[in-house]
Amino acid sequence: MFKRRAWPIRVRMMVMTSCLAALVCLAMSTLLVVGIHARAVDDRTEQTSGAALQVVHLIKRGRPPPVLPGHGANVIQVLDARGRVVSSTKQLTGKPPIATFRTSGDNVRAEGMLCPPRGLDSCMIVVSYRVFQADGDWLVYAANNTVSWYVSTGLIGFCVGISALLVALTAVGTSRTISRTLAPVVAIRAELAEITATDSGRRVSVPESRDEIRQLAETANATLDRLEGSLKQLQRFTSDASHDLRSPITAIRARIEGALLHPDDADWPDTAGAVLDSLDRLQAIVTDLLTLARLDAGVPRDVDTIDLPGLVSAELKRSHRAKEVRTDLQPRVTVVGDRLRLNRLLTNLLDNAERHARSQIKVVVRAEHDIAVLEVEDDGTGIAPEHREVVFQRFARLEAARHKDVNGTGLGLPIAREIAKAHGGNLTIEDSAIGARFVLRIPIQTNG
Repeated sequence: MFKRRAWPIRVRMMVMTSCLAALVCLAMSTLLVVGIHARAVDDRTEQTSGAALQVVHLIKRGRPPPVLPGHGANVIQVLDARGRVVSSTKQLTGKPPIATFRTSGDNVRAEGMLCPPRGLDSCMIVVSYRVFQADGDWLVYAANNTVSWYVSTGLIGFCVGISALLVALTAVGTSRTISRTLAPVVAIRAELAEITATDSGRRVSVPESRDEIRQLAETANATLDRLEGSLKQLQRFTSDASHDLRSPITAIRARIEGALLHPDDADWPDTAGAVLDSLDRLQAIVTDLLTLARLDAGVPRDVDTIDLPGLVSAELKRSHRAKEVRTDLQPRVTVVGDRLRLNRLLTNLLDNAERHARSQIKVVVRAEHDIAVLEVEDDGTGIAPEHREVVFQRFARLEAARHKDVNGTGLGLPIAREIAKAHGGNLTIEDSAIGARFVLRIPIQTNG
């Protein structure tokens, strides 16, 4: 199939404005020609009337000569009271009356256009005057050529010339204006191409003018900042993921190779247990990575109406916790979401609190206007304010977490936050008297 070729913006705008200018010029030229044509017709009619009036004066002074001068009109005829042609211009000598229309009532003048008058071969403007004589009413017919629709070739040439000049000026002006307007865009595109090919840390130049081009440059720089941040995050993620995946694999390989070097002296049950531990850690990392991938891809979730206090109670009854769990659950706090994912979020928060709590965990569920709030608080050492966002980064583990749970993946809290975002809410760490307090806020279900 043939692909539609897209013209450059400058060419498209130039063609559009030129066509618009041509249409305007055509309309104006049409109005000009129509106006001048109407004026020319009036002038031609008055000229013909003037010639007829001169013959009327001749009739009033006496009998006009058989052959009349043209007097500015092409042809003239005089009819007596009996309707006989008694005088005419040379072209109508011996010919019948050129018209039959007469004035009516008290009018002495009538006019019309005949195509053609009798005895002639072209359309003409005909003016008739009634002359009162002693023997009756005489008629004077004066005829002149009609005016062409274009009036004259000079007028058409003038209109065409002016229109062509205006269209050309419009095209040139539009081309230059668009070129000047798009010049900063072209420069930004060139800079972006260089940044893509060379240095991602560079930014495009921001013009001084406060217009859309400046906004484009600022948006492009903001996009580059986000892309650079995402690239750095991806690099850190790749580095951390490769390290965390490499560790259990390396441990498995070392244990197997060591056992194979001395198979008779190897403690195979102990080796198998160590390998299984490493495989469990590897499986946990892969499972968490797949969960994050599904959340990042926006995989559709199973939407259900969930009683949040009931969800917490069911999870606490199902799982055994080594630390005491105290609850403060406000009833009838209902949300809409994926039950499995919200349960995963709760489990991750409880597991994290259990690792860091000294003796007690507190779970609170309450409603704040149209927001459902879930709090999980431990009585451990807490998290410093400067580290409260770090713990939500993938594979990021604080030093205390590494000592307390060497098999942790560093993905539990990032998964919990992504689940919160998928439900239109957020998961943060807020101040508490002791320990760490994780607070989930998601929209509450409305009756509407």
